Amino acid sequence: MSLRKRGPVWWIDFVAPDGERVRRSAQTGNKVQAQELHDKLKSEVWRLQRLGDRPRRVWQDAAVRWLHEQSHKATHEADKTQLRWLDRFLAGRELESINRALIDTITEARRQEGCANGTVNRTLSLLRAILRRCVREWEWTDRAPAVRLLKEPTRRIRFLTQHQAMVLLHELPPHLRSMAAFALSTGLRRANVTGLTWNQVDLTRRLAWVHPDQAKGRKAICVPLNDTAIAILHAEVGRHPERVFTYEGRPVFQVSSGAWYKALKRAGIEDFRWHDLRHTWASWHVQNGTPLFALQEMAGWETEKMVRRYAHLAVGHLAVYADNVKIHGTILAQLPAPSKQLDS
Repeated sequence: MSLRKRGPVWWIDFVAPDGERVRRSAQTGNKVQAQELHDKLKSEVWRLQRLGDRPRRVWQDAAVRWLHEQSHKATHEADKTQLRWLDRFLAGRELESINRALIDTITEARRQEGCANGTVNRTLSLLRAILRRCVREWEWTDRAPAVRLLKEPTRRIRFLTQHQAMVLLHELPPHLRSMAAFALSTGLRRANVTGLTWNQVDLTRRLAWVHPDQAKGRKAICVPLNDTAIAILHAEVGRHPERVFTYEGRPVFQVSSGAWYKALKRAGIEDFRWHDLRHTWASWHVQNGTPLFALQEMAGWETEKMVRRYAHLAVGHLAVYADNVKIHGTILAQLPAPSKQLDS
Protein backbone atom coordinates (compact mmCIF):
# COMPACT_ATOMS: atom_id res chain seq x y z
CA MET A 1 0.00 0.00 0.00
CA SER A 2 1.37 3.43 -0.96
CA LEU A 3 -0.30 5.25 1.93
CA ARG A 4 -0.36 4.09 5.54
CA LYS A 5 -1.85 5.86 8.52
CA ARG A 6 0.15 5.88 11.72
CA GLY A 7 -1.77 7.55 14.49
CA PRO A 8 -3.25 10.79 13.17
CA VAL A 9 -0.73 11.19 10.29
CA TRP A 10 -0.50 9.57 6.85
CA TRP A 11 2.80 8.06 5.71
CA ILE A 12 4.00 7.67 2.12
CA ASP A 13 5.56 4.34 1.16
CA PHE A 14 6.53 3.31 -2.38
CA VAL A 15 9.37 1.71 -4.34
CA ALA A 16 11.32 3.87 -6.81
CA PRO A 17 12.26 2.61 -10.33
CA ASP A 18 15.79 1.75 -9.14
CA GLY A 19 14.37 -0.46 -6.38
CA GLU A 20 14.96 2.00 -3.54
CA ARG A 21 12.14 2.22 -1.01
CA VAL A 22 10.86 5.73 -0.28
CA ARG A 23 9.21 6.25 3.10
CA ARG A 24 8.35 9.59 4.68
CA SER A 25 5.60 11.30 6.63
CA ALA A 26 3.03 13.30 4.68
CA GLN A 27 2.72 15.47 7.83
CA THR A 28 -1.07 15.61 7.46
CA GLY A 29 -4.11 13.68 8.62
CA ASN A 30 -5.98 14.56 5.41
CA LYS A 31 -5.88 11.57 3.05
CA VAL A 32 -6.56 13.64 -0.06
CA GLN A 33 -3.62 15.93 0.68
CA ALA A 34 -1.42 12.96 1.53
CA GLN A 35 -2.34 11.31 -1.79
CA GLU A 36 -1.45 14.47 -3.68
CA LEU A 37 1.96 14.63 -2.02
CA HIS A 38 2.49 10.90 -2.68
CA ASP A 39 1.73 11.32 -6.40
CA LYS A 40 4.01 14.36 -6.63
CA LEU A 41 6.94 12.61 -4.94
CA LYS A 42 6.51 9.47 -7.00
CA SER A 43 6.48 11.52 -10.20
CA GLU A 44 9.58 13.46 -9.18
CA VAL A 45 11.50 10.29 -8.30
CA TRP A 46 10.54 8.73 -11.63
CA ARG A 47 11.60 11.79 -13.62
CA LEU A 48 14.86 12.03 -11.68
CA GLN A 49 15.83 8.40 -12.20
CA ARG A 50 14.46 7.91 -15.72
CA LEU A 51 14.92 11.36 -17.29
CA GLY A 52 17.63 12.88 -15.08
CA ASP A 53 15.41 15.76 -13.93
CA ARG A 54 16.33 17.49 -10.69
CA PRO A 55 13.58 17.27 -8.03
CA ARG A 56 12.02 20.51 -6.84
CA ARG A 57 13.10 20.87 -3.23
CA VAL A 58 11.25 22.79 -0.54
CA TRP A 59 12.67 24.85 2.32
CA GLN A 60 12.10 22.10 4.90
CA ASP A 61 14.36 19.76 2.92
CA ALA A 62 17.18 22.28 3.15
CA ALA A 63 16.57 23.04 6.84
CA VAL A 64 16.60 19.35 7.81
CA ARG A 65 19.78 18.64 5.86
CA TRP A 66 21.48 21.74 7.32
CA LEU A 67 20.71 20.66 10.89
CA HIS A 68 21.95 17.14 10.16
CA GLU A 69 25.25 18.37 8.71
CA GLN A 70 25.76 21.05 11.38
CA SER A 71 24.85 18.93 14.40
CA HIS A 72 28.43 19.13 15.69
CA LYS A 73 28.47 22.95 15.80
CA ALA A 74 28.09 24.96 19.00
CA THR A 75 25.35 26.98 17.30
CA HIS A 76 23.17 23.91 16.58
CA GLU A 77 20.46 24.73 19.13
CA ALA A 78 20.48 28.41 18.16
CA ASP A 79 20.01 27.39 14.52
CA LYS A 80 16.95 25.32 15.50
CA THR A 81 15.40 28.36 17.17
CA GLN A 82 16.06 30.55 14.13
CA LEU A 83 14.65 27.92 11.75
CA ARG A 84 11.46 27.59 13.78
CA TRP A 85 10.96 31.33 13.42
CA LEU A 86 11.65 31.22 9.66
CA ASP A 87 9.06 28.49 9.19
CA ARG A 88 6.23 31.02 9.32
CA PHE A 89 7.51 32.50 6.04
CA LEU A 90 9.24 29.58 4.34
CA ALA A 91 7.35 26.39 5.30
CA GLY A 92 6.33 24.56 2.13
CA ARG A 93 8.14 27.05 -0.11
CA GLU A 94 10.03 25.64 -3.06
CA LEU A 95 13.62 26.86 -3.01
CA GLU A 96 13.22 28.40 -6.46
CA SER A 97 10.41 30.63 -5.14
CA ILE A 98 12.50 32.25 -2.37
CA ASN A 99 13.30 35.68 -3.81
CA ARG A 100 14.50 39.12 -2.83
CA ALA A 101 11.00 40.36 -2.01
CA LEU A 102 10.38 37.49 0.41
CA ILE A 103 13.72 38.10 2.13
CA ASP A 104 12.83 41.77 2.52
CA THR A 105 9.55 40.69 4.13
CA ILE A 106 11.46 38.48 6.58
CA THR A 107 13.85 41.32 7.41
CA GLU A 108 11.03 43.77 8.06
CA ALA A 109 9.13 41.24 10.21
CA ARG A 110 12.21 40.77 12.39
CA ARG A 111 12.59 44.52 12.78
CA GLN A 112 8.90 44.95 13.62
CA GLU A 113 9.49 42.61 16.58
CA GLY A 114 11.88 45.19 17.97
CA CYS A 115 15.02 43.19 17.22
CA ALA A 116 18.33 45.00 16.96
CA ASN A 117 20.16 44.89 13.65
CA GLY A 118 22.59 42.32 15.02
CA THR A 119 19.74 39.96 15.92
CA VAL A 120 18.16 40.42 12.49
CA ASN A 121 21.51 39.71 10.85
CA ARG A 122 21.90 36.40 12.68
CA THR A 123 18.62 35.23 11.13
CA LEU A 124 19.59 36.53 7.69
CA SER A 125 23.08 35.01 7.90
CA LEU A 126 21.64 31.55 8.59
CA LEU A 127 19.18 31.93 5.70
CA ARG A 128 21.98 33.04 3.39
CA ALA A 129 24.27 30.18 4.42
CA ILE A 130 21.58 27.56 3.74
CA LEU A 131 20.60 29.03 0.37
CA ARG A 132 24.23 29.21 -0.72
CA ARG A 133 24.78 25.58 0.24
CA CYS A 134 21.72 24.61 -1.80
CA VAL A 135 23.49 26.08 -4.83
CA ARG A 136 27.19 25.38 -4.27
CA GLU A 137 27.27 22.02 -2.50
CA TRP A 138 23.93 20.25 -2.74
CA GLU A 139 23.17 21.46 -6.30
CA TRP A 140 19.47 21.65 -5.52
CA THR A 141 18.98 24.97 -7.29
CA ASP A 142 20.90 27.06 -9.82
CA ARG A 143 20.91 30.36 -8.00
CA ALA A 144 20.24 31.94 -4.63
CA PRO A 145 18.94 35.47 -4.07
CA ALA A 146 21.28 38.02 -2.56
CA VAL A 147 20.77 38.44 1.18
CA ARG A 148 21.88 41.89 2.33
CA LEU A 149 22.70 42.27 6.01
CA LEU A 150 21.78 45.37 7.96
CA LYS A 151 24.42 47.80 9.12
CA GLU A 152 25.36 47.22 12.74
CA PRO A 153 26.62 50.05 14.94
CA THR A 154 30.17 49.75 16.17
CA ARG A 155 29.83 49.29 19.88
CA ARG A 156 32.41 50.11 22.47
CA ILE A 157 33.74 47.38 24.70
CA ARG A 158 31.85 47.51 28.00
CA PHE A 159 34.09 46.89 31.01
CA LEU A 160 34.32 47.88 34.65
CA THR A 161 37.03 49.72 36.51
CA GLN A 162 38.65 47.94 39.43
CA HIS A 163 36.62 50.10 41.82
CA GLN A 164 33.32 49.37 40.06
CA ALA A 165 34.09 45.65 40.10
CA MET A 166 34.77 45.71 43.83
CA VAL A 167 31.49 47.55 44.48
CA LEU A 168 29.55 45.05 42.36
CA LEU A 169 31.13 42.03 44.06
CA HIS A 170 30.27 43.50 47.46
CA GLU A 171 26.59 43.81 46.44
CA LEU A 172 26.25 40.27 45.04
CA PRO A 173 25.06 37.34 47.19
CA PRO A 174 27.90 34.95 48.15
CA HIS A 175 27.32 32.29 45.47
CA LEU A 176 27.15 34.84 42.64
CA ARG A 177 30.07 36.78 44.13
CA SER A 178 32.29 33.70 43.90
CA MET A 179 31.32 32.99 40.30
CA ALA A 180 31.64 36.62 39.18
CA ALA A 181 35.06 36.96 40.83
CA PHE A 182 36.15 33.71 39.16
CA ALA A 183 34.95 35.01 35.78
CA LEU A 184 36.90 38.25 36.33
CA SER A 185 39.99 36.21 37.20
CA THR A 186 39.85 33.71 34.32
CA GLY A 187 37.74 35.25 31.55
CA LEU A 188 35.63 32.10 31.29
CA ARG A 189 32.19 32.32 29.70
CA ARG A 190 29.07 31.93 31.80
CA ALA A 191 28.38 28.29 30.86
CA ASN A 192 32.01 27.32 31.54
CA VAL A 193 31.82 28.84 35.03
CA THR A 194 28.45 27.40 36.03
CA GLY A 195 29.32 24.01 34.51
CA LEU A 196 32.84 23.75 35.94
CA THR A 197 33.52 20.40 37.64
CA TRP A 198 36.30 19.38 39.99
CA ASN A 199 37.79 16.99 37.45
CA GLN A 200 38.50 20.05 35.28
CA VAL A 201 40.65 21.66 37.97
CA ASP A 202 44.23 20.98 39.09
CA LEU A 203 44.93 23.13 42.15
CA THR A 204 48.54 21.89 42.42
CA ARG A 205 49.45 22.91 38.89
CA ARG A 206 47.17 25.97 39.12
CA LEU A 207 45.27 25.05 35.97
CA ALA A 208 41.73 24.46 34.81
CA TRP A 209 40.58 23.37 31.38
CA VAL A 210 37.54 23.49 29.16
CA HIS A 211 36.86 20.41 27.06
CA PRO A 212 36.26 20.87 23.29
CA ASP A 213 32.56 20.01 23.55
CA GLN A 214 32.17 22.73 26.22
CA ALA A 215 33.98 25.47 24.28
CA LYS A 216 32.25 27.81 21.86
CA GLY A 217 34.97 27.23 19.25
CA ARG A 218 34.95 23.46 19.86
CA LYS A 219 38.64 23.56 20.82
CA ALA A 220 40.05 22.71 24.26
CA ILE A 221 41.08 25.70 26.39
CA CYS A 222 43.76 25.60 29.09
CA VAL A 223 43.01 28.14 31.82
CA PRO A 224 45.89 29.37 34.04
CA LEU A 225 44.67 30.21 37.55
CA ASN A 226 45.92 33.30 39.36
CA ASP A 227 46.02 33.74 43.13
CA THR A 228 42.45 35.07 43.26
CA ALA A 229 41.06 32.13 41.29
CA ILE A 230 42.95 29.64 43.47
CA ALA A 231 41.60 31.27 46.66
CA ILE A 232 38.04 31.11 45.29
CA LEU A 233 38.39 27.41 44.43
CA HIS A 234 39.85 26.55 47.84
CA ALA A 235 36.81 28.19 49.45
CA GLU A 236 34.49 25.96 47.37
CA VAL A 237 36.24 22.66 48.17
CA GLY A 238 33.94 20.18 49.91
CA ARG A 239 30.66 21.90 49.07
CA HIS A 240 29.72 19.50 46.25
CA PRO A 241 31.28 16.21 45.06
CA GLU A 242 31.13 17.15 41.36
CA ARG A 243 30.33 20.82 40.69
CA VAL A 244 32.62 23.63 41.74
CA PHE A 245 29.97 26.35 42.10
CA THR A 246 26.64 25.60 43.78
CA TYR A 247 23.79 27.27 45.65
CA GLU A 248 22.39 25.52 48.71
CA GLY A 249 23.98 22.27 47.54
CA ARG A 250 22.55 22.39 44.01
CA PRO A 251 24.28 23.27 40.72
CA VAL A 252 23.72 26.80 39.42
CA PHE A 253 22.44 27.18 35.87
CA GLN A 254 21.18 30.79 35.78
CA VAL A 255 23.36 33.70 36.85
CA SER A 256 21.52 36.62 35.21
CA SER A 257 18.87 36.41 37.91
CA GLY A 258 16.96 38.97 39.88
CA ALA A 259 19.78 39.02 42.43
CA TRP A 260 22.26 39.95 39.68
CA TYR A 261 20.18 42.86 38.39
CA LYS A 262 19.40 44.14 41.89
CA ALA A 263 23.12 44.11 42.71
CA LEU A 264 23.87 46.09 39.56
CA LYS A 265 21.28 48.67 40.54
CA ARG A 266 22.63 49.01 44.08
CA ALA A 267 26.15 49.35 42.67
CA GLY A 268 25.01 52.09 40.29
CA ILE A 269 26.15 50.14 37.22
CA GLU A 270 24.05 50.39 34.05
CA ASP A 271 24.13 48.63 30.67
CA PHE A 272 26.19 45.68 31.95
CA ARG A 273 25.65 41.98 31.20
CA TRP A 274 27.24 38.92 32.79
CA HIS A 275 29.24 38.36 29.57
CA ASP A 276 30.77 41.81 30.09
CA LEU A 277 32.76 40.29 32.95
CA ARG A 278 34.74 38.52 30.20
CA HIS A 279 35.22 41.84 28.40
CA THR A 280 36.39 43.34 31.70
CA TRP A 281 38.93 40.54 32.20
CA ALA A 282 40.30 41.00 28.68
CA SER A 283 40.43 44.80 29.02
CA TRP A 284 42.32 44.61 32.30
CA HIS A 285 44.83 42.22 30.76
CA VAL A 286 45.51 44.49 27.79
CA GLN A 287 45.75 47.60 29.97
CA ASN A 288 48.32 45.84 32.14
CA GLY A 289 50.53 44.80 29.23
CA THR A 290 49.42 41.27 28.32
CA PRO A 291 50.33 40.77 24.62
CA LEU A 292 47.38 40.29 22.29
CA PHE A 293 48.65 36.92 21.04
CA ALA A 294 48.78 35.62 24.63
CA LEU A 295 45.31 36.98 25.40
CA GLN A 296 43.93 35.27 22.29
CA GLU A 297 45.21 31.89 23.48
CA MET A 298 44.04 32.40 27.06
CA ALA A 299 40.54 33.39 25.89
CA GLY A 300 40.27 30.53 23.41
CA TRP A 301 39.51 32.82 20.47
CA GLU A 302 39.98 31.06 17.15
CA THR A 303 40.83 34.16 15.11
CA GLU A 304 42.71 37.38 15.72
CA LYS A 305 39.59 39.40 14.89
CA MET A 306 38.14 38.97 18.39
CA VAL A 307 41.25 40.01 20.29
CA ARG A 308 41.80 43.04 18.02
CA ARG A 309 38.73 44.63 19.61
CA TYR A 310 40.91 45.34 22.65
CA ALA A 311 43.95 46.62 20.73
CA HIS A 312 43.06 50.29 21.33
CA LEU A 313 43.58 49.72 25.05
CA ALA A 314 47.19 48.57 24.53
CA VAL A 315 49.02 51.79 23.62
CA GLY A 316 51.79 51.74 26.20
CA HIS A 317 54.33 50.63 23.61
CA LEU A 318 53.50 53.74 21.52
CA ALA A 319 54.12 56.29 24.29
CA VAL A 320 57.83 56.54 23.43
CA TYR A 321 56.91 57.89 19.99
CA ALA A 322 54.52 60.61 21.21
CA ASP A 323 57.33 63.16 21.68
CA ASN A 324 58.54 62.78 18.09
CA VAL A 325 56.15 65.62 17.19
CA LYS A 326 56.41 68.84 19.23
CA ILE A 327 55.21 72.41 18.89
CA HIS A 328 58.01 74.92 19.27
CA GLY A 329 57.95 76.94 22.48
CA THR A 330 57.90 80.29 20.64
CA ILE A 331 54.70 79.25 18.86
CA LEU A 332 53.05 78.28 22.15
CA ALA A 333 53.93 81.68 23.55
CA GLN A 334 52.02 83.37 20.74
CA LEU A 335 48.77 81.46 21.36
CA PRO A 336 45.92 83.67 22.65
CA ALA A 337 45.22 83.62 26.35
CA PRO A 338 42.08 81.77 27.52
CA SER A 339 38.97 83.91 27.43
CA LYS A 340 37.27 85.01 30.63
CA GLN A 341 34.30 82.88 29.69
CA LEU A 342 36.49 79.79 29.68
CA ASP A 343 38.05 80.81 32.98
CA SER A 344 34.62 80.99 34.57
